[in-house]
Amino acid sequence: MPKPKKRNGRGGQYGAVQPFSDEDASIETLSHCSSFSDSTSVAEEGGDAERVAEEEFHCKLKVYIDCTVDKSAKTRQGALDGLKTAMATKILYEFILERRMTITDSIERCLKKGKGEEQRAAASLACLLCIQLGSGIESEEVFKTLKPIFKAILSDGTASVQARQACATSLGLCTLVAEDDILDVYATMECFESLFTRSYMREDGSRPSLSPATTQLHTNALLSWALMLTICDSSHITAIIHKHLAKLPRLLESEDVNMRIAAGETIALLFELARDVDLDLDGEDWEELCAKLSALATDCNKHRTKNDKRKQRSVFRDVLKAVEGGDFQTETIRFGTERMAIDSWLRKRTYDTFREFVGSGMNYHLQANEFIRDVFGLGPPVLIDSATLKAMKTSRLERHLYNAAAFKARTKARNKFRDKRVDVGEF
Repeated sequence: MPKPKKRNGRGGQYGAVQPFSDEDASIETLSHCSSFSDSTSVAEEGGDAERVAEEEFHCKLKVYIDCTVDKSAKTRQGALDGLKTAMATKILYEFILERRMTITDSIERCLKKGKGEEQRAAASLACLLCIQLGSGIESEEVFKTLKPIFKAILSDGTASVQARQACATSLGLCTLVAEDDILDVYATMECFESLFTRSYMREDGSRPSLSPATTQLHTNALLSWALMLTICDSSHITAIIHKHLAKLPRLLESEDVNMRIAAGETIALLFELARDVDLDLDGEDWEELCAKLSALATDCNKHRTKNDKRKQRSVFRDVLKAVEGGDFQTETIRFGTERMAIDSWLRKRTYDTFREFVGSGMNYHLQANEFIRDVFGLGPPVLIDSATLKAMKTSRLERHLYNAAAFKARTKARNKFRDKRVDVGEF
């Protein structure tokens, strides 16, 4: 009887692939200069080193792509995570363009045959692939392949909740990037509505009994639905406001802080869009809503954690201002030598969604990704040489002095609003 073949102890054809680290993602960190001859000029040495490093970088990416079809689930997931990190931290348009269908096939296979965590990684990779390709025919081809799978998993109650959560978020962003038919956008919004409306408080005042994982699924669906609102035309926005604005405050009664915050931000976005399309909401009675928002902005319930209450108060103070007067707390994002203002709820929802996928690479994509720059109206990428960039950087001492002064000023400002303990004596 022949002996069975021994499997690779590391799992799979290529072994357990380690996720792509930030160190791997930066070509500049790969040191190859020592292998060159001393007689070569510094300029040639640096150019050759960069070329060799880039070739090794692409070779590693090819290994990851091959590993996405490995028999080992651990190897496949490691390869997906490696590709995700690479796409989040580098612009790889040329490399990905000629391999997009191969990567799409791998994502499709992992979504259909994988489990939980692997499906989550595949769904996230699909979003990053569309972000890299931008809004065009290439990303439309990718999305047409994956959209039916996203919707099938999303509507399948027997599927992993973790996979459904990831598909809810990924379907929203991929629709924003790659959907070419506005009617299909509306159909996707209805798919999201069928999920988050299940968290609505009932007419009799009772709350639906949902697990935390299911509530998170509904939260992701609501946030993706809100993202779709940013690209709807005025007539559809008007219909949405008449249909949902009076019902969304029911979600503010949820026990989950993330659901309450998502509902509050969506309400603020709807009020902002209503003002943009000149829809008159002043005739409506919003006193009950404002009272509810005010209560959440000053929530002192002891059964909630300090972190939840702090996060909730900060958000709902801004939401209340948006509902009452249309105000927005502008935030400035700095990247390289440029700045971008987040000055509306629409812009905030878009920015938060992209940042969720690219993470720490968001500033890099704001600088170099033409699609993301186009979404935020930043124009073509600004090219700056390394000498100018180095001259613009502040020294460590300057940063320390600035932070110390800011800390001192912040402490003084906060002390004005803190209760002072006063000795009133005894009567």
